[in-house]
Amino acid sequence: MKLSTTTRAAVLTAALAGSLSLAACGASNESGGTGSAGTSSAEQLSGDLVGAGSSAQQAAMQAWQAGFNSQQPGVNFSYDPVGSGGGREQFLAGAVDFAGSDAALSDEELTKAADRCGASGVFELPNYISAIAVVYNLDGVNDLNLTPATVAGIFNGSITTWNDPKITADNPGATLPSTTITPVHRGDKSGTTKNFTDYLAKAAGDVWTAGAVEEWPTAGGEAANGTSGVIASVGGGQGTIGYADESQAGDLGIANIGVGDTFVAPSPEAAAAVVANSDRVEGRDDYDFAISVNRTTTSADEYPIVLVSYHIGCVEYDDQAKADAVKAFQAYVISEDGQKAAADAAGSSPISADLRNQAQTAVDAITAAA
Repeated sequence: MKLSTTTRAAVLTAALAGSLSLAACGASNESGGTGSAGTSSAEQLSGDLVGAGSSAQQAAMQAWQAGFNSQQPGVNFSYDPVGSGGGREQFLAGAVDFAGSDAALSDEELTKAADRCGASGVFELPNYISAIAVVYNLDGVNDLNLTPATVAGIFNGSITTWNDPKITADNPGATLPSTTITPVHRGDKSGTTKNFTDYLAKAAGDVWTAGAVEEWPTAGGEAANGTSGVIASVGGGQGTIGYADESQAGDLGIANIGVGDTFVAPSPEAAAAVVANSDRVEGRDDYDFAISVNRTTTSADEYPIVLVSYHIGCVEYDDQAKADAVKAFQAYVISEDGQKAAADAAGSSPISADLRNQAQTAVDAITAAA
């Protein structure tokens, strides 16, 4: 089914004031936004809540932790931004209570999830939506247009200098140097890589033939671990180019990407728009809301290199306290206050009312085994 387009509020891009630790902060009594997910009169919970996964979600997770612990100071919350693949592996092995992942579970992983979670199954909630920026560091070039085929050629190694005819064709009138291109990719198993290569495969499949994968499939270039590693490697080089969550691009150049007959810059609004006009993956369980992003949109209002990042957990937990903590945390994350906290901290796109309503059915279903 199609997800309806909704009006998006303007998103602030200011960073969190001060660094919030991702270690447990159960004693926090900071005041935070309270939405429909919880208020000061909510039942007070206790125990541990442990997550791991997406590094792209890290800034949002810090904001969610602060807001959640202002409502539930008795819950000891921790999240390890080990990467999407590591987070899913830990969740499927029973080492953490939930995973943050920039890619939905594969069919093989869904089979393993049945062993972890039992007959009640898993939830996959698209709680974090953000554009993936093609970031670059090239002296004297402050504006850069790249078509899908050109992006694919750069990252498969067939375009090796910045004044290559294919890049100059995308940028008529621009002065581009003969500097060698150094593409930077993720060295770890990454949902960001999965989303980026999914875009390349669908938008420029005649150039990018390596498919949609979580582990970088081609030789050459430079590898870096985590979102922060890619940003550091691109920023520390010259003639470098990489891909990363747009909210963490900092002062790096950000390419405009060819969409139809125009070039579109990444933005929270454009990322939200393409997700709103994408389909839900068919054949999934009732509480699995995995999305198949429309990478080949031709709308100038939509940006197709978008990361849809999920929270993945069990519908049924063995322990009542654990089930209550997971339920309360996910309720806060999907609430308007929770989504605003993430947008303020990370520049992400708040989920639509349709996605919130869908996710609420999964949150309501979280329970403990009898």
